[in-house]
Amino acid sequence: MAIRPATDNLVLAGRPFPLGAHPEGGGVRFAVTSTVADAVEVCLISEDGSERRVELTERTFGVWHGLVPGVTSGQKYGYRVHGPYDPSRGLRCNPDKILVDPYATRITGALTDLTAALGHAGDPMHHRRSKVDSLGSVPLSVVTSHGGPDTGVKPEVPFEESVIYEMHVKGFTQRNPEIPANLRGTYLGLAHPAAIEHLVRLGVTAVELLPVHWFTEEPYLVRTGRKNYWGYSPLGYFAPHAGYASEPGREVAEFRTMVAALHAANIEVILDVVFNHTCEGGLDGPTLSFRGLDAPAYYLHAGRGNVIDLTGCGNTLEPRSPTVIRLVTDSLRYWATEMGVDGFRFDLASTLGRPGGGAFDRDSALLTAITTDPVLSRCKLIAEPWDVTGHGYRVGDFGAQWAEWNGRYRDTVRDFWRGAVGVDDLAFRLSGSSDLYDHNLRRPWQSVNFITAHDGFTLRDLVSYNEKHNEANGEDNRDGTNDNRSWNHGAEGETDDPEIRQLRARQARNLLATLLLSTGTPMLVAGDELWRTQGGNNNAYCLDDETSWLDWSGDPDATAMLAFTRRLVHLRAASPALRQPEFFEGRTTPTGRPDLIWFRPDGEEMTEEDWFDGGRRTLMMWIDGSNSQSRTREGELIADHSWLLILHSGDEPVKVTLPGPEFGATLKPTLDTTTPDGSPATPGALTPGSRLTLPARALLLLRAPRDITPR
Repeated sequence: MAIRPATDNLVLAGRPFPLGAHPEGGGVRFAVTSTVADAVEVCLISEDGSERRVELTERTFGVWHGLVPGVTSGQKYGYRVHGPYDPSRGLRCNPDKILVDPYATRITGALTDLTAALGHAGDPMHHRRSKVDSLGSVPLSVVTSHGGPDTGVKPEVPFEESVIYEMHVKGFTQRNPEIPANLRGTYLGLAHPAAIEHLVRLGVTAVELLPVHWFTEEPYLVRTGRKNYWGYSPLGYFAPHAGYASEPGREVAEFRTMVAALHAANIEVILDVVFNHTCEGGLDGPTLSFRGLDAPAYYLHAGRGNVIDLTGCGNTLEPRSPTVIRLVTDSLRYWATEMGVDGFRFDLASTLGRPGGGAFDRDSALLTAITTDPVLSRCKLIAEPWDVTGHGYRVGDFGAQWAEWNGRYRDTVRDFWRGAVGVDDLAFRLSGSSDLYDHNLRRPWQSVNFITAHDGFTLRDLVSYNEKHNEANGEDNRDGTNDNRSWNHGAEGETDDPEIRQLRARQARNLLATLLLSTGTPMLVAGDELWRTQGGNNNAYCLDDETSWLDWSGDPDATAMLAFTRRLVHLRAASPALRQPEFFEGRTTPTGRPDLIWFRPDGEEMTEEDWFDGGRRTLMMWIDGSNSQSRTREGELIADHSWLLILHSGDEPVKVTLPGPEFGATLKPTLDTTTPDGSPATPGALTPGSRLTLPARALLLLRAPRDITPR
């Protein structure tokens, strides 16, 4: 590429903070961190690909900065870093590699030539750096101005009222015929009235978006010509992913428009953020940004320049580094303020609490910086409490302000409904997982309960496959977990057998009903309500096709599952006792009974011995609504009906004796998973103490109406 010399315009000193590129004073102030550089040049790239290099001569606190006159918004740029190249010390400065600004709010281009992007020549641990210039083969930063469409008023939905809907921006809208073709798969597609209507009618209160930070393919995908569909391969922590914009270059404005549309519908926006690794991969990966700027400041290193990989992705961000702590908190704050985001789900969050790659510390510098930040402390903060190592599995171990994906909940509920376990652990999961969260100032809603997630089987596949079928991923079916806790109910994959199909649908309803009727915060996965299948693929991370996109055709099975899911979500919203923000304590209620009672099928209370009977497949859960701890937005307690939830995973019918008249004058069946839409098979009121026969593998919810007689 042609290199034009810098003009004679004076480069002003500018200021070190905030980092990034900021239009001001008739030019743009650039500021980038590198504690190891000897010199840093900002490279201004013209439309014809030529380059003007301007040296930033000011260095303050390890930040290289300067104000370049005459530069405006829209200018493409990158950095070249001169300094030591010593792999044995983890130092990999290479001025032949143009680097993306870690604080860029817009990124353009793509990684088109992996070889040109490599910082090393030959063995990455040898002291030979590549002399190939990467300009023209790698993404570039773009100067942008803050502001844009208003993001609306944040709904601030109380966590205990939340129902989270995990979704992929593209996959949700790509096949929806009610959305214009040019908007499908985009931020504006999600903002379209047809998309919003589906979410509103479903009743969810928040969308949790798979990564929308600017990402690119990992080296092994580039080499095989595949794509990263999910997006867990970040390069820019401030830039929205350009691939989800309907008009190139307008991704910031379109993202803000999407947030405004969701906020107008009282739906919050939660981002799945990946602060555990970057797209640069292992030492044999490309030098695109962090590695070339200051590898030891960004990545965990062991002796002799080797990296520590706690993520399975080749590298791990160093959570004790001030550079990383500042990057993470600045990024989160930007999305929460400038982009209107309401909360964050932290991918492989255990790595954020493992400084130096050592033992997990819930009070690590990075986790503490997030929870003590005056802006971030008001956001919903959700941890995925594990990494790829055994030591990293920390479910229940995060600090007071963290909600967690409850992997124990997923495993227990799956195991119960496939008949693999008894009821002892199930009781904890149904009642808010107090064994995990009622010991460090946390609430039941900090247990994010889920049955399925983006990784793993869909709900339909969970009841249709015993084994994963990931051949389409190009890894000989070696990728993806083998611990699926699934059951195909007699046939592997799709079948025309009506009995198997009916049983699968019932089991799916059992799983959904358990999820929505449990204390805690439920998370649904986009498409489960539409009976979506991935053909048994439990790791479709690289399949940007019909395998991953939602099918909106609405066959009868999908229509029935959608109606059932809507019924469940709205039942939960209307029933404060089923979503209480306090743990059950056995406290006496106004009716004179405890707030929670467990019954055996014979109507007697569970004994300690009963809990240790691993062969039990039936459990009744009584919740006394007269002492519901749910509150109005003004803080007043809300009384509710009382509820009896009966779960039976056995393969034969079971006779159940209902609690006696002291638990209410009548018991009204409210939800029944033996019917496609959940309407009770026997709708009439039942007499307390009476006996009924519950079919095999069924869930029944009964309501004991509260006494509203004036006293």
